[in-house]
Amino acid sequence: MKLEVRKIRKSFGGKEVLHGISFEVESGRALGLLGRNGAGKTTTIRVLMDVFRPNGGEVLADGKPFVPKEHKIGYLPEERGLYPQKKVLDQMAYLARLRGMGTKEARESGKWWLERLEIGEYADRKLETLSKGNQQKVQLAQTLICNPDIIILDEPFSGLDPVNSQILKDVVREQISMGRLVIFSSHQMGYVEEFCEDIAIINHGDIVLSGSLREIKHEMGMDRLTLSAVNYEAGRLAEKVETELSHLVRVEQVKKEYLILKGQCEDAKRKLLAALSGTDIDVAQTGMYEPSLNDIFVAKAGDGE
Repeated sequence: MKLEVRKIRKSFGGKEVLHGISFEVESGRALGLLGRNGAGKTTTIRVLMDVFRPNGGEVLADGKPFVPKEHKIGYLPEERGLYPQKKVLDQMAYLARLRGMGTKEARESGKWWLERLEIGEYADRKLETLSKGNQQKVQLAQTLICNPDIIILDEPFSGLDPVNSQILKDVVREQISMGRLVIFSSHQMGYVEEFCEDIAIINHGDIVLSGSLREIKHEMGMDRLTLSAVNYEAGRLAEKVETELSHLVRVEQVKKEYLILKGQCEDAKRKLLAALSGTDIDVAQTGMYEPSLNDIFVAKAGDGE
């Protein structure tokens, strides 16, 4: 399946919060839907879920209008939406029946997912008696109980320790490998990089960057180099480079342990390596720069901060 968001606009009380956003994602791939708080991510997700009707634009599935009720969708909201005083399996089965599953099938699937997420022992416990991390795992089990074709995860790692985070990561990878279409929204960029082949960054209601993460990294890293030294800390190394090597490179960023340099001429890397041999800089590491997703996000959605 190919899901396309085309020029979606949404307003509240005369204020437009989505300004014609567009992106797409296909089955067997994960899209990282990224943005700062208030950027429009949740509104976008609610449009996809048909909670909000857009004021303009359309959502298509394989070229036809997307009708959410005709698809199996698993949605994990950022805020927990289960009943704290109800037993875990009872409410999971109840909500699964509302989504079209039979009673026996719902309870069997619920038990399977609780075991898969290593919380089967809590099936007959009230949700409020569980730790925050285990409540989050129940939410994930509820998201997947109906074996959805489309999975939307909003801050899924909230409250999870490293061990439980690994369990969740394994489950997400399984779902992607099974051909599920996954939309993954998180402020934890490391997790997004692990799963998502594509990204779409929303800033103030506009898509400011979208496409293949690999291609975006290549493009943003083009003509950029990294350099660190044994005998100079990064600040002093920057001064040294600007004084002696500015005809080849300029210092673009000073990181804690290394510099990001922008080439000023053709074949800057080869010329820089040759020039370094004529200085007292004891090179620890140099190479082509590949930005992290965090670097990309800050560059596109940081508003100059």
